[in-house]
Amino acid sequence: MGTSQSLSDAARRGAIPAGVNVGRNERLVSAGIGSALVLFGLRRRSLLGLALATLGAELVRRGATGHCYAYDALGDNRAHGPVRPLMMEHTVRVARDPRDLYGWWRRLENLPLVMPHLQSVRVFDDGRSHWKATLFGRRLSWDATIVTDIENELIGWRSLAGSDVEHSGSVAFRPVEEGKATNVTLTLAYHLPGGLAGKALGAVAGGALEKQIARDLDEFRRLMEGEIRAGLESGGRRRPEIWQ
Repeated sequence: MGTSQSLSDAARRGAIPAGVNVGRNERLVSAGIGSALVLFGLRRRSLLGLALATLGAELVRRGATGHCYAYDALGDNRAHGPVRPLMMEHTVRVARDPRDLYGWWRRLENLPLVMPHLQSVRVFDDGRSHWKATLFGRRLSWDATIVTDIENELIGWRSLAGSDVEHSGSVAFRPVEEGKATNVTLTLAYHLPGGLAGKALGAVAGGALEKQIARDLDEFRRLMEGEIRAGLESGGRRRPEIWQ
């Protein structure tokens, strides 16, 4: 059983308020990752936990206000970038230890097994990774790097400069049922180029993206719980349904 939500600011164009220097997509990701860090930090009940919670609170503030002090110092303003971010979030409960799920997800090359819009993810020794995907009929690629890595709890990544698409994501693992199961929350954010934005907006309005990511994470659950083996149900990786 899972819950999902999709957000798009494409229909809410308007003037950028004074003091805002962070783009919409970046604000959404900052708030999402910050909230996760606050929860993880408070649960640790240690100095490290306090540091994580403090960092998380700053990210939440950054996301809520749209203001970054570091950008101020650099004279940088990223609030006027693309205004059609696409963000998806879904949570699924998996009857496995979070250590097992974290270990599987930390090997990013596994992700195309449960995300059919991803063609491949290649991981390099320096921590970078190269992603290839098909989004709404267009083939895209980008380089990414891990930005947050809390063992058995949270993984966050973002695309690097020069990529075809601005992308970021995170996956959080929260033990439940006295450690017998794990709530896995996946957050994906895309800044889509060109005409892909309008297609994405239509898919969001129709609820298609929510259903697709729910199916993807349910397949992850089934794979982790041993209900299926990767690639054996349909003779290979599933064809993307709404991404093409």
